Amino acid sequence: MKHSKPAKAIRRFLELQAAGGILLLAASGVALLFANIPGLGDWYQYFLNVPIEIKLGGLELNKNVLLVINDGLMAIFFLLVGLEIKREALEGELASPSRLALPAIAALGGVALPGAIYAWMTWGDPVAVKGWAIPAATDIAFSLGVLSLLGNRVPLSLKVFLTTVAVVDDLAAIVIIAILYTSQLSLTSLLLGIGGLAILVILNRLRVKHLGAYLLVGAIMWVCVLKSGVHATLAGVALGLAIPLKVKNDRGESLLRHLEHILHPWVAFLILPLFAFANAGVSFKGVSSEALFGPITLGIAGGLCLGKPLGVFGGSVLIVWTGLAKLPKNVTWSMMAGVGFLAGIGFTMSLFIGMLAFEGEGGHYAVATRVGVFGASILSAIAGYLVLRMILPRSVAAGDRPPAIDGNGV
Repeated sequence: MKHSKPAKAIRRFLELQAAGGILLLAASGVALLFANIPGLGDWYQYFLNVPIEIKLGGLELNKNVLLVINDGLMAIFFLLVGLEIKREALEGELASPSRLALPAIAALGGVALPGAIYAWMTWGDPVAVKGWAIPAATDIAFSLGVLSLLGNRVPLSLKVFLTTVAVVDDLAAIVIIAILYTSQLSLTSLLLGIGGLAILVILNRLRVKHLGAYLLVGAIMWVCVLKSGVHATLAGVALGLAIPLKVKNDRGESLLRHLEHILHPWVAFLILPLFAFANAGVSFKGVSSEALFGPITLGIAGGLCLGKPLGVFGGSVLIVWTGLAKLPKNVTWSMMAGVGFLAGIGFTMSLFIGMLAFEGEGGHYAVATRVGVFGASILSAIAGYLVLRMILPRSVAAGDRPPAIDGNGV
C-alpha cells in the first residue's frame, strides 16, 4: 500500500524523536555521574569552561564550551523548531483550525497552570519568581521517547496530539524568551539583525532555491542578534520561518523539508544530548536542603508534575465540552490523562529557560532549577508511562497503525 509523503514524514519524525529522547536521558545520566564522581567532576567543569575564541577583523566572539553549546548549537535546535512550526502551520496539524483547536487549548492550559503554580510557590522571592516559565514547556524528544516504550499499542493519533502540544509549547516558549529574557539592547546590532531578516524575506519572495544563500544570511543574522542582547537562539527560529516550503531545489525537493531532514539526526543525536550533558550535571556534594526542597524546586515540581497534566487535560475537556473540537481517532479520556503526565517532561526547554531566567545569579538558583527539572521530568515520565501502560489496549486499531516507510525518504 502506497502512503502519502506527509504520513511517512510524521512516522519518520516520531521514530527519530523517540530514539533521540532515549539518548537524551542517557546523556543526562552520564552528566550526573561525571558531576558526582570524585575527580571526574573537576574534569567535567574543566571541559565546560574551556575557552573558545573567534576573531574576524574587529569582530570578536569569546565563549566557553558551555556557552557555545547553549548559544550556538541550540540556535540550530531552534532553527529546526522554526522549520517544524512553519511546516505544521502550512500543511500539518496547525493548518486546520478544527484539528488545531484541541492541542492548542490543551497546550495553553499546560503553559498557564504550571506557570501559576510556580509563581505562587516562589512569590516571596523576587529573583526566583522570574523563573515562572520554567515548567511551561514540554520536551518533545523525551516525551516521545517514553511513549515509544509502549510500542505499537499507542495510536498514531495520540502521538500526533502529543507532538502538536509540544510544538505549540515551543512556540509559546519562544514568545516568552523574546519578551522576558532579553538583556540590555544594542540598537545597532539589533537593526543589523532585522536587516538580515529582511534579506531572508526577500530571498523567500524571490523564490531563491539555494539553501546556502539562506544559511549564509542566517549566520550573519545570528552574530548580530548575539551581539544585540536578544538571545541568539531566536535568530534560529527566524531563519527557520524564512525557509520556503514550496520552493524546490534542483533535485525537486522542498527546501524546508530537505533542511529539516538534514538537521533532524544532528539535533536528535548530537546537539540535544550535548545540551543535556552540559546542563544536567548537578553535583549533590554539599547541596543544601533549600536547593532540594526550596520554593524553586517545589515550584518546578508542582508545575510539571501537577500543573502540566491538569492544564493539558483540563484544556482538552473545556474545548471538547464546548463542541469546538473532538477527541482524536481511537483516543479515550484516560489516554489523554496519561499524555498529560508525559507533557510534564520539561527537560530541554525547561533547563534552557531556567538558564536564561537566573543568568548572573548565584549557583543556588542553577542547582535548584536542575534538581527540580530533572526530578520532576523523571516523575512525570514514570507516571505517564505507568498510566498509559495500564489503560492502552494490547493492539491499536488497524486504521490507526503507523504507515510503513519505503526507501524513498521524505
